[in-house]
Amino acid sequence: MRRLLALALLASLWPLGAVGAPVKQVAIQEWNVPWSKTRPRDPFVEATDRIWFVGQGGDYIGRLDPNYGEFKRYDLAKGTSPHSLIVDDAGYVWFAANRKGYIGKLDPESGKVTKFPMPDKSAVDPHTLAFDSTGNIWFTVQGGNFIGRLSGDTNTVKLIPVPTPHARPYGIVIGPQDRPWFAEFGTNKIASIDPDTFKVHEYTLPRSDARPRRIAISSDGAIWYVDYAQGYLGRFDPTSGTFREWAAPAGTQAKPYGMAIDDQDRVWFVETGPQPNHLVGFDAASGKFFSDTPIPSGGGAVRDMFFYQPTGALWFGTDTDTIARAQIGTPGP
Repeated sequence: MRRLLALALLASLWPLGAVGAPVKQVAIQEWNVPWSKTRPRDPFVEATDRIWFVGQGGDYIGRLDPNYGEFKRYDLAKGTSPHSLIVDDAGYVWFAANRKGYIGKLDPESGKVTKFPMPDKSAVDPHTLAFDSTGNIWFTVQGGNFIGRLSGDTNTVKLIPVPTPHARPYGIVIGPQDRPWFAEFGTNKIASIDPDTFKVHEYTLPRSDARPRRIAISSDGAIWYVDYAQGYLGRFDPTSGTFREWAAPAGTQAKPYGMAIDDQDRVWFVETGPQPNHLVGFDAASGKFFSDTPIPSGGGAVRDMFFYQPTGALWFGTDTDTIARAQIGTPGP
């Protein structure tokens, strides 16, 4: 029913860095999702035995127990096209119904789904979700050009228009003081929202042809992004307002997409241009790329990633119908 793919990492196969030194690779395991051609993506780790993900092309929410390789499926209405999910402390699974215009709440015990529809019909495609510290859910609406907030207290949805037309708000994360930051994939900007006034502040990237897609925040409050169009990793300092960028190892063909930051402030992203895709590690302290690992199944495209600190593992889904774990750190006690 399933097949576990493991990457045997041989020193003789390690790629060489600029000065001839071997580039570190990491161990990657993949579990074949039993429902083929369903684009499993955007996992969220609730516990070591509960890895949640969406089947965007199969209209379901899935759960993996990696200890036994067992999958469970929760079917959604046809055409829902769930895009991403997050899990709250009570165990409820929240997801973006990307083609049905609502945020859903799944009760895993009963299978019941509660729907929170968008208050504006033009907000047709809720996209990526993130919790703030008070339990509010902030989310992007790519085609509708909004940022949304689902109140944790009242379960009401507020939509904030993005000033730049056709900005295509995409990846979103919550920074210090519960300030949401997001990437504008339709233009060369990243932006933040004042959570009290809902005012949007946009910041223009150094290059006009840049197209930031995913975004992350390091412990120092710096905003990191990947430029999908031109193959760059970027850092923005909100205090000084300055940018710094590094060309990805695969250059303009990299198409960096899914990204995350670990507990050592190392930045990880996947180059989806090369086939197989490559998981790349960047050391923010030294400003150097230090790790480059091909994804065993090929990947197709890795669209988002989740770092789970207790086990030092990076989780992601692939367009080759797998859920994957990259061991990038040391498991905790």
